[in-house]
Amino acid sequence: MTDPAKEQLDETTAEDEGIVEDPLVAAEAKAQEHLDDLKRLAAEFENYKKRTAREQTALSARATERLVKELLPIVDDLERALGAAEQHAEAELEEGVRLVHRQLSSVLEREGLAEIEADGKFDPHVHEALLSQPSEAEAGSVIEVLQKGYRLGDRVVRPARVVVAAPKERGGDNS
Repeated sequence: MTDPAKEQLDETTAEDEGIVEDPLVAAEAKAQEHLDDLKRLAAEFENYKKRTAREQTALSARATERLVKELLPIVDDLERALGAAEQHAEAELEEGVRLVHRQLSSVLEREGLAEIEADGKFDPHVHEALLSQPSEAEAGSVIEVLQKGYRLGDRVVRPARVVVAAPKERGGDNS
């Protein structure tokens, strides 16, 4: 059998040398380490879910934008057909085209499409200047819209193509 005095001496010597740990302290340290790992894993998973949701939203927005870009020429053609039908007094054709135009515009609006306002000052973020003409209007203001521009949400899908007022020419300077 073992000598109890010798065991106590061995434990005291081991504790003094820092060799033997209390099993409870060791278990608590291991448990804390596992808890920290679980918390870190939970935070990483939460970040993953948020990132995936953002990417999904962006993907959906790009898909909608692509569809809208494909439909815009149809809207343009319908508007031209309406203009031609008004000139030729084709009441039935005009009414049919107007109905299609109204329905298509309604669908696009529900998808978040909005027309870009082209009144007032030229804004390079939403307008594309195709021409600059001398005008009585203030220099830099939009005087004519050649093609409507559209936004989808907060993104410009197509800038409004416009004519911009140029500065007035000075008279009397013939060199």
